[in-house]
Amino acid sequence: MKALIFEQFGGPEVLRYAEIPDPGLALGHIIVRTKAIGLNFADVYRRRGNYHLAGKPPFILGYEGAGVVEQVSPDVTHIQVGDRIAFCDVPFANSELVAVPVDRAIPVPSDITFEQAGGLLLQGMTAHYLVNDSYAVQAGDDVVVHAAAGGVGQLLIQLAKSKGARVIGLTSSEAKQAAALQAGADVVFGYDTEWAKEVIRFTEGKQGANVVYDSVGSTLMESFAAVRTKGTVVFYGMAGGDPPHVDPRMLMDSSKTLTGGDLWNHVTTLANRIERAEALFQALREGIIQMGGLTSFPLKDGAEAHRLIESRQSTGKILLLP
Repeated sequence: MKALIFEQFGGPEVLRYAEIPDPGLALGHIIVRTKAIGLNFADVYRRRGNYHLAGKPPFILGYEGAGVVEQVSPDVTHIQVGDRIAFCDVPFANSELVAVPVDRAIPVPSDITFEQAGGLLLQGMTAHYLVNDSYAVQAGDDVVVHAAAGGVGQLLIQLAKSKGARVIGLTSSEAKQAAALQAGADVVFGYDTEWAKEVIRFTEGKQGANVVYDSVGSTLMESFAAVRTKGTVVFYGMAGGDPPHVDPRMLMDSSKTLTGGDLWNHVTTLANRIERAEALFQALREGIIQMGGLTSFPLKDGAEAHRLIESRQSTGKILLLP
């Protein structure tokens, strides 16, 4: 099979498209021929060497994708050859064939495209647990979304709006401001402004947002400044650098809440994966969420896709197509 591989850590130039052996079919697994593969910042961090990788080169990136079942282990009875399957936490996805454990195989309905399934689940499930579990957004809430033009950011905006919230987006450029507004944000402030004060002014009598979703990290104290007394800051990423230490006495004095978020603490069973995926698929059908801004590259041009995501000029989701 063909795969996008790398044998040493570095920039996008270390990636190359090569012929490698097909994956073996183990018990409890299926082999999926990928049709669409999601690109995520975690792939960049792994390529750079920021994350530990087990095994020996050549390494294959990718954890998210969708495709058609080609082989089924003899002990698997509920999945058939030809079934449409998606996954969001299976390694070595940057390849034509992927060995998928059946406890991570999510059925894809016929009215959902491979591009939608392959690009929605990781970021969509993240947005889903953030607005339902980390902080349960309610009608009338004021919600601040960092990196509002990104894949998770746009989905957060749409899901929060569907619950009746007002959404304040934060972005780093005019183009990204336009993307966040297109996704449904009520107002968008730039990181080059005193955005915490702008949030206070926008929320008027509330004196701040009910919740701030912070995926930047280095902005954590500004997020606390933007949230009201008894409000919540959800910290779920560090795209802008490590967060500062938080004095718990500040939390006590202000009755503010800091909570962390990691997807893999929220999708621990196949049933939960399927439940969240079905909720996202239904939201797509109903137009609650849109997947505008999908950018696709042939898998063989994966280095170019990595250059784009690292440039931080992209909005929405980047896909690799075998």
